[in-house]
Amino acid sequence: MSQDSQLTTALAEAAATAGYAPSVHNTQPWRWRVLPDALELRSVADRQLTASDPEGRLLAVSCGTALHHARLALAAQGWRAVVERLPDPNDAELLARLTDLRPTTVDPAAMRMVQCMQVRHTDRRPVSDEPVPPTAIQEITRAVTAEGCRLQILDRDQVLEVAATAGHADTVEAEDPEVRTELAYWTSRADTGTGLPAEVLPEQPAQTTVPGRDFGRPGNLPMGPGHDRMAVYAMLHGDEDERDSWLRAGEALSAGWLTATRLGVSVVPLSAAVEVPGTRQTLRQLLSGLGFPYLVLRLGIADPAHSGPPHTPRLTTAQVVDTSAVR
Repeated sequence: MSQDSQLTTALAEAAATAGYAPSVHNTQPWRWRVLPDALELRSVADRQLTASDPEGRLLAVSCGTALHHARLALAAQGWRAVVERLPDPNDAELLARLTDLRPTTVDPAAMRMVQCMQVRHTDRRPVSDEPVPPTAIQEITRAVTAEGCRLQILDRDQVLEVAATAGHADTVEAEDPEVRTELAYWTSRADTGTGLPAEVLPEQPAQTTVPGRDFGRPGNLPMGPGHDRMAVYAMLHGDEDERDSWLRAGEALSAGWLTATRLGVSVVPLSAAVEVPGTRQTLRQLLSGLGFPYLVLRLGIADPAHSGPPHTPRLTTAQVVDTSAVR
């Protein structure tokens, strides 16, 4: 196989591997285009949450996780890429281009991360009473920092304030008929490859300090008697509140989450408080106005007595990867 053929195969495989990436409500709002010498990442407007995410903040974060997954997949195959973010100001859907591909040695760390992609999942149940090791928190924080964002570990008072903020955001959204309709849509997508099936949603509200999202309907995921008293809450944030910073936030989320998966730490992203303008401003005040919040994260050790919830469904490769330019 020629090097050109090897490259296009690697690009197509990286785009397919990026399908494991997490996204808000499992919307998977991305589409990849494989070119002979590059890989383009595009957003898909039809899978944007227009009611709760009208600015596309969470859409860009979601696409950023896929971008980071693709970068790791290429490194695991022995390719180094240059990332161009928002390369064309006249093409709003074009979020990134992986270009200037050069063969290099296979990255063993990236290979381990690709393995983590396949087992990573979101478990909304309370975590166990086992504390998260400080060394794990430090390693997750370093992974986030390496992608240009920051992770602020919240103290007890800040956690309580975030809990009140998240509760208020949930109330605001519950009173918004468009948001309720949107949630109903993305929790009733059986056999479509997207959305949140009942099997991953709690059958009743979890006993957690910071309330999880009310999806408007109970799921089938059994709740144990535990609480999240040993969970660690953190805020993913950065210096800017623009599309390129949202994209980088997704890359940082992916890096931190995959690192957590490797270390046996459960991660639950909490986005409701950043969806409502007023509560997003409250979160910013917790940062002393020195940054912009992208997500709140709950970190913990999953209860070993319960098997993990099933993985959310995924769109087929043909639905998210366009290889017509290299056929």
